[in-house]
Amino acid sequence: MSVDLSRTSRRGYHPGRSHAYRALWLVVEALVLLNPIVTPYSLKRWVLRRFGARIGRGVLIKPNVHVKYPWHLEIGDNAWIGEQAWIDNFVRVRIGSNAVISQGAYLCTGNHDWTDPGMGLIVKPITIEDGAWVGAFARIAPGVTLGREAIVTLGSVLLEDAEARGVYTGNPAARVRERTIRDGPGPLATSQIDELIS
Repeated sequence: MSVDLSRTSRRGYHPGRSHAYRALWLVVEALVLLNPIVTPYSLKRWVLRRFGARIGRGVLIKPNVHVKYPWHLEIGDNAWIGEQAWIDNFVRVRIGSNAVISQGAYLCTGNHDWTDPGMGLIVKPITIEDGAWVGAFARIAPGVTLGREAIVTLGSVLLEDAEARGVYTGNPAARVRERTIRDGPGPLATSQIDELIS
């Protein structure tokens, strides 16, 4: 058997809205979310809610953020979404309260079955639990859960579930240490910062 993309299949997947509704979303997204001009966070939250997203209080969404289908998106209170983050949510993506999706991060809910000659579509939800951090330019694979207060570091690729408070790095990402959180906020000494990023 050989690859024959004329035989592809969406395997029963449906985006959940009509073509016209999705086209309208693309226009609104371009004007409000993908717009490089700084648009008020309150307007971005309002627009996403109008298109069916469940968005908590105090959510910060930076410029150039791409959301495929807002009706499949849930973001908890005080979460941050960084510049050029891409939430490619064919199906549900849940981002918990106080979670961070840094700039250029990619959350991918769709893939293809490479054993299928038609490379049929496979979709699986993603969960980013409360207080978790997806580092800049990190990648999260379909079906993955990033545990509570866990971290995926800069440019890492998370292909499997990550335990709570674990720090994951690499491609594929592996747990390298436990995340510890200080008793109070505030700046660190230079030596402490060097230790954190090493």
